[in-house]
Formats: sequence, structure tokens, C-alpha cells
Amino acid sequence: MTKPPTKGPSGTPTGKNTSGRGQRDLRVKVKTAKGRKLSSTLWLERQLNDPYVARAKKEGYRGRAAFKIMELDDRFGFLKPGARVVDLGCAPGGWCQVAVPRINSLGENGKKAQGRIIGVDLQEVEPIAGVELHQLDFLSDGADEQVKGWLGGRADVVMSDMAAAASGHKGTDHLRIVALIEAALEFAYDVLEEGGTFVAKVLAGGAENHMQAELKRNFTKVANVKPPSSRADSSEKFVVAQGFRGRSQAPDPEGGDPRDYLTDED
Repeated sequence: MTKPPTKGPSGTPTGKNTSGRGQRDLRVKVKTAKGRKLSSTLWLERQLNDPYVARAKKEGYRGRAAFKIMELDDRFGFLKPGARVVDLGCAPGGWCQVAVPRINSLGENGKKAQGRIIGVDLQEVEPIAGVELHQLDFLSDGADEQVKGWLGGRADVVMSDMAAAASGHKGTDHLRIVALIEAALEFAYDVLEEGGTFVAKVLAGGAENHMQAELKRNFTKVANVKPPSSRADSSEKFVVAQGFRGRSQAPDPEGGDPRDYLTDED
């Protein structure tokens, strides 16, 4: 008796056995073009095969990073209606897009408090309804004071996805990353309301050692998280520090420099 042909996921006959031979590889493969580096080709191939990239495009987000802040907020609930939010390193705007409806910055839900979000980035960012966008190098002299002026008061959330452009020199890149993390945290200390939240991208193991100890002195709850949308091969994690209780003047009992926990940028 002749066996019926094997059927694929859609129910259509494949004409093949289940050994795997002859089955179609559904991954998009990119050929190396003249003038394009292999690293660029591999990046493009990864983008084309990334389900979060496809989902971002389908749902109208400006990048896959939108799902990182979405997943963090779903878990920790810091983007609340009426919240005043500062987004450092906001380009291309995905985090801001997620925040707009959650804090009700457009005031579309008249039954809930209207929030406010300020986005800051070195690059120019295309306008986003409900977001105040500013182009600024946050490491330039007086940049933090400029942002404080735009804010005009306290913030409930300071979030940072700032990343340094890779120079190819490991030591130089390390110092740039350190400077960005420190600048974001110093700014958060200055502007956060009591009970406020600091969210930032950190690297290789999260905010550990001295930085972890410092955050625990200044916040009631500190978590280091790798959201599902963060690529498995990435060294990035995110620190979510909640319940700001004011900057502690107590010295680090372990001593040392809070930048020691950092390694390379992904």
C-alpha cells in the first residue's frame, strides 16, 4: 500500500519525507555585495530574519528597541498616566512611542492624568505626537542644565538607552560608555521625584558591584533584567531602579569606582 505524501504546516503535501532532506530554508540570506563589508552583510541578514524587526515595522514602531521598554514596563509598571518622563538617547524614538499612550501625554484619555515626555538625542529625531524632542549632545558642557530647563521641575522617570558610537578602540569605547552611564545617573539624581524610577541600558552582567551598591543606597528596589526582545548574543541588560529616596551621602562601603562593572559595548 502506498503511503500518502507528508504534509507541511499549511496542510499541503510536501512530497518529502521527514528526514529534513530537501526541506526549504525559510531564512533570508544576503549575498555579500561589492563594497559591502562582511559585518554589514551579517547585520543586514540578522535584521531581515529578526521577528522583532518585522513586528516593529508591522505595528508602526521605529525600531525593535520599542519592545524592550514595553516589556520592562509591563513587568515593573513605571510608565503611568500623568508621569513626567525624560528619555535620554531617544533616537529613533521607539521608547517615546511606547511611553506616549502609557503616560497619556496626548491627553486622549480624559479620565486619567496627562503625562509629559521629553526626548533628547545627539541626532535629530522625526517628530512624534505627544513628545517634546530636543537635539543635544548630553555630554557637552551645560547639557544637563539645558534639559533641566526644558523640564522645569521634577521627573518621575529618567530612562536612558544612550550608546556610544564604536571607534574600534576598546579602551576609548569603554570610557565613552562609562561617561554616558554616569551622566544619565547623575542627571537622574538631580531631577527625580521621591519614589521615581531610573531605567538604563548597562552591559555584561548588569549593574553589579559598586554601581549596584550605589543604586541600592539610593533606591528601594533595584533589578537587573534582560528582556525577551534583547538578543541572546547581546551583552546588554537593563537596570530598573525604583523608589528613589534621595541621593545618599554615605560612602560606598566597598570602596572603588562605580564604573568598574562595565565591559564592552555590544
